[in-house]
Amino acid sequence: MPPAALETLRQVNDNLRSALIRLRPERKLCSSIRPQDFSDLLSQLLRAAECLRCQRTQSEASEALEEESLEYRSNLEKLRDFLPDLHGRLLAEKSRLETAQTQVSAATQGSLTVANYCQRCACN
Repeated sequence: MPPAALETLRQVNDNLRSALIRLRPERKLCSSIRPQDFSDLLSQLLRAAECLRCQRTQSEASEALEEESLEYRSNLEKLRDFLPDLHGRLLAEKSRLETAQTQVSAATQGSLTVANYCQRCACN
């Protein structure tokens, strides 16, 4: 495998480790997680897939590449283990935001009703 591909796999592993920390399941609120975080994660996975495809076509794999491949596999297993929990937390956050939005809408509607009532009373 070319040195550039090995370096790419190292960068992917660094980025995955960072994402695993940033998206860790211990977080209670998901409001800091952005859609871009998932796009970046997908981009890293695609970069690694390309590197690993190149590795299959090479007859010799270096020891460093084997180590990076093992770390990549470990990172994927960690993602597999905590993504369902993250999904559940994101759904809970969505529900919390929808409830808050409903409450704000109801309060706004109530305020408008009171304001309209007061205007009619002032006109009479």
